[in-house]
Amino acid sequence: MPQLSFWEKESFFAPQDVIIVGSGFAGLWSALKLKEKNPGYKITILERGVIPTGASTRNAGFSCFGSPGELIADAITMGEENMWQLVEMRYKGLQQIRQYFDDAAIDYDPCGGYECFSEHSADWHECANKLDWLNSGLHTITSHENLFKIADEKITEFGFKDFTHLIENELEAGIHSGKLVQALLQKVQGMGIQVLTNIEVKHFDKHSRGIQLHAIAGNEKIELSFYTNQLLLCTNAFTKQLLPQIDIVPNRGQVLITAPIANLKFKGTFHFDQGYYYFRNVGNRLLLGGARNKDFDNENTLEMETTSLIQTALQDFIAQHLLPETNYTVTDNWSGIMAMGSEKKPLIQQIESDVFCCIRMSGMGVALAPEAARKIACMMN
Repeated sequence: MPQLSFWEKESFFAPQDVIIVGSGFAGLWSALKLKEKNPGYKITILERGVIPTGASTRNAGFSCFGSPGELIADAITMGEENMWQLVEMRYKGLQQIRQYFDDAAIDYDPCGGYECFSEHSADWHECANKLDWLNSGLHTITSHENLFKIADEKITEFGFKDFTHLIENELEAGIHSGKLVQALLQKVQGMGIQVLTNIEVKHFDKHSRGIQLHAIAGNEKIELSFYTNQLLLCTNAFTKQLLPQIDIVPNRGQVLITAPIANLKFKGTFHFDQGYYYFRNVGNRLLLGGARNKDFDNENTLEMETTSLIQTALQDFIAQHLLPETNYTVTDNWSGIMAMGSEKKPLIQQIESDVFCCIRMSGMGVALAPEAARKIACMMN
């Protein structure tokens, strides 16, 4: 690489107060919160892709904080108190999105959401029996009365087959994930935060100038160094590449979308099988994702390719439940890489002196990232 000029050293490559690795939801919200807290800070975000390359722009575009089946399952696995804390964090995060951005800018669609149950759904009776308990807890968080409501009468209206029950949540919505990332990018850049793309951080170490990051840039693999006082990792599922010991398990989520369907009957965001299947309308197109419970072992991967096994399972689900007598064409399929772990709560913590992480959103980055960012900004000096 040619030597850096004086001007480049004084600008693009100048030592920073904070460098954030990863420009997905967690990285962008963290930069925003840190800059608000410390207006004089020099902050740079380094992104290995041309755009965020993980899950932030590759999800299903749900603005949600938990379906009944998921919340009940979480209460069992993580305890009621932790479950409610997580729900509150998600809800507050979604509220923040709408405080910062106009609905039109992010295609926010207050369509309402539903959890679907078939006659074979083992958790229907438990959900129905615990609806009052769920609504009581949600009222404390959202101030809405009877938020979860049985809405079986809509099954026929939506044209569904082999679903026997629906539970409605009027506060769920759809959102355009790509436009939300764009809005965040414009916001942080307008605050003076530098975002450099196509730069992959390979490792970091302590240095007389603080922390030194060793990176490569572009297809030419040009070696670069960056210096910062504090380092924040927002690399989610890819964090093990920098911190091999971290409690992260990558999970691939596969998605497809159809061409426009004439007279598409349903509108909303929908969950099935404790969230392992999720679908929504995007205008008059059907977007469907999930089915990783069909192949858990192989879906715990950082590989972005879709697989015929999961894509076939998704199309079988369409034929069985959603469009049983309708011809349709799949126009696009893709995947995103989520980060799970031994716990469902995000990892918001100090790793070592002046090194922090804000990761492991467990497939709920849209909702969790704003609050996770607020917490990590309070933790950092």
